[in-house]
Amino acid sequence: MSVQAVAAKMAEVELKDVAGKDASPAISPLTPKAEEKKSENNSSSSSAAAAVAAAAVEPSPVTTAPNPVKMPQASAMKRPDPQQNGGEAFVNCDGTVAEAPRMKKIQFADQKQEFNKRPTKIGRRSLSRSISQSSTDSYSSAASYTDSSDDETSPRDKQQKNSKGNADFCIKNIKQADFGRREIEIAEQEMPALMALRKRAQGEKPLAGAKIVGCTHITAQTAVLMETLSALGAQCRWAACNIYSTQNEVAAALAEGGFSVFAWKGESEDDFWWCIDRCVNVEGWQPNMILDDGGDLTHWIYKKYPNMFKKIKGIVEESVTGVHRLYQLSKAGKLCVPAMNVNDSVTKQKFDNLYCCRESILDGLKRTTDVMFGGKQVVVCGYGEVGKGCCAALKAMGSIVYVTEIDPICALQACMDGFRLVKLSEVIRQVDIVITCTGNKNVVVREYMDRMKNGCIVCNMGHSNTEIDVASLRTPELTWERVRSQVDHVIWPDGKRIVLLAEGRLLNLSCSTVPTFVLSITATTQALALIELYNAPEGRYKQDVYLLPKKMDEYVASLHLPTFDAHLTELSDEQAKYLGLNKNGPFKPNYYRY
Repeated sequence: MSVQAVAAKMAEVELKDVAGKDASPAISPLTPKAEEKKSENNSSSSSAAAAVAAAAVEPSPVTTAPNPVKMPQASAMKRPDPQQNGGEAFVNCDGTVAEAPRMKKIQFADQKQEFNKRPTKIGRRSLSRSISQSSTDSYSSAASYTDSSDDETSPRDKQQKNSKGNADFCIKNIKQADFGRREIEIAEQEMPALMALRKRAQGEKPLAGAKIVGCTHITAQTAVLMETLSALGAQCRWAACNIYSTQNEVAAALAEGGFSVFAWKGESEDDFWWCIDRCVNVEGWQPNMILDDGGDLTHWIYKKYPNMFKKIKGIVEESVTGVHRLYQLSKAGKLCVPAMNVNDSVTKQKFDNLYCCRESILDGLKRTTDVMFGGKQVVVCGYGEVGKGCCAALKAMGSIVYVTEIDPICALQACMDGFRLVKLSEVIRQVDIVITCTGNKNVVVREYMDRMKNGCIVCNMGHSNTEIDVASLRTPELTWERVRSQVDHVIWPDGKRIVLLAEGRLLNLSCSTVPTFVLSITATTQALALIELYNAPEGRYKQDVYLLPKKMDEYVASLHLPTFDAHLTELSDEQAKYLGLNKNGPFKPNYYRY
């Protein structure tokens, strides 16, 4: 008998064995799942035995394969059987067709049920990094730890105390403090300059007596800044500048550490202003320094507590929106406090705005939409430092990128960098993603959103929530459908839908994370600006808005160079004289454009 005939005979025997599977052993005391597994094992072993017996009918000089069960595949083909629901069939050499044994599908639902039954005492870690969930902590700025028992209770309605009995804070859950502390410890490793400031300030306290009220994103990186300011001698009270960017675990760790923090992820507008007021309006505590991101805190004190505002020694502002507000006050003659414009310092513009957004734009879009960038048509509104970073990242991923711009200099830069300069109205029907980076208002209005294609993703990388006219979408004819935290489908009557991220607020800090090392640069700039304004002699800074001194910018950069094992070249006396510079800097005039 030939090898082919032997193989065909083996296939027939195996198929008969499978067909006779009903002749199973007596019922065992095993559980049903264990019984199924044992039955499958018995079936496969008996099939193997039958195949070996068939091969022994007529010895063949050809050595058989070690696993005889797989041998029928050499002469039998598998093909889908349309009569069976996704099943398969073996086609033997003689043309007969027999159904192959079916594989039992994995019961994920059962496993999920078992997972949910696991007991917990300290709260279950949210799987926001890998599984989309409907809780407000899913897809948060960092891994979140939630206690489902109090998710529905507003922090304003809860009485919480830290381990030392202090209750001067309002956060989501003080029990999350241990998790937040680990997040902060990780951030410290990527923030070398702030750690260096702490070390250098061990013998002196340049912020001793400073009472700083802050309104920024409350993240692990900001926590390192706050603890650094405390190590430098300052007292701090803090609120969040964005209702979505707070990391609840970090806020808990700060509260446990004695900081007066008023913030949680998912605040309402009313909660937002309530938290700011709780920071400011406290008996026996008069702030003398403001650290702001967006100008909301400064605006609140100026409007509601004018007498308190006059006693402030200095304001440090790091956003386009906040700086714009300060210049307006200054122009109107209403700014009675010296202010430092950190946003336009070189170390903020060229690093936080450019390099940070170059990485975080992709992170935010991936986490929220799982979109593939290759071949997508994207329009980026604004080609400042944020727009430049976004465009560079998307271009590198294979996207077709358009740019809108009002400034002819920035527009020319976009053209020279290889991007097509357009008006938004020219491309709005065809683009897949719209990203705003202007700091302006009503950049994307309802008229444009009415003309967008189905499935277009709309998001904001500018600071404020004014760039996308979200209010115009809250009308009766449009339906809002929450997909996951920070992701909404806005559906038109004809079924068209757009994907709106973070309700038009800042994408990267609302929906993902930003690189810690870049935030180290910005945070160090903020800390030095506070030190400069607080310790400046009377008369150095008038009631106006100032840029960070060039020497201080260079110092911030130098503190981060050791991370890269970088070695600066030093000028010789002759070279310094030739350039007309001090050997120790500053090395560029104030008008120099990096």
